Amino acid sequence: MIDLYYWTTPNGHKVTMFLEETGLSYTLKPVNISQGEQFDAEFLAIAPNNRIPAIVDRAPVTGGAPLPLFESGAILLYLAEKTGRLVPADVRRRWHCIQWLFWQMAGLGPMAGQNHHFGSYAVEKIPYAIDRYVKETSRLYAVLDKRLAGRDFIAGREYTIADMACYPWVMPDRQGQDIEDFPNLKRWLAAIRARPATTRAYALAKQVNPQAGGIRTEAERKVLFGQDRSVVK
Repeated sequence: MIDLYYWTTPNGHKVTMFLEETGLSYTLKPVNISQGEQFDAEFLAIAPNNRIPAIVDRAPVTGGAPLPLFESGAILLYLAEKTGRLVPADVRRRWHCIQWLFWQMAGLGPMAGQNHHFGSYAVEKIPYAIDRYVKETSRLYAVLDKRLAGRDFIAGREYTIADMACYPWVMPDRQGQDIEDFPNLKRWLAAIRARPATTRAYALAKQVNPQAGGIRTEAERKVLFGQDRSVVK
């Protein structure tokens, strides 16, 4: 029913977590971003921003032609509406969920991504850049930790797409954070990690990309970080 164009990144994990949680039928279509497969014409027809994940729903609820979608936040919202799961039905709680989904897309993801880049991938270690993104990650952790005080999950008692969006981007060891400084976040991480669907999603990632880790060659570095307007065709 769902074709999932995927690689083993935080944004990719969001969608496998959802699909494993709901049991929605899907076919995995790996897109090896280190090898430049995100620039293949077939993939660009679905995801013009040449980023994973993307999906094609071959059985939309409204019927008709298959529906392609890109952007992980949009995909989560679409799948939640399609299944009627993992987004609150109550209007107020629904919008609490959606605003935190947007918070992740606009803040936690991009800032943590820059943290990863300058701390782990950049050839030149620039102290200002590293310090700037480690501190911003700390601020964002504190925002989420405060939100989780007295709540099981981000939107309240129920697990939602807001949690799925944020979870893969919270990596304290990699992001220069001490999780003991964020007790509510620590509890939340453990609760999501223990979910069987999370275990299955991350096990799938290891099957798809057993050598996940740092950049191994300069060719990979160029593909991932050396692209400009010339790749948009």
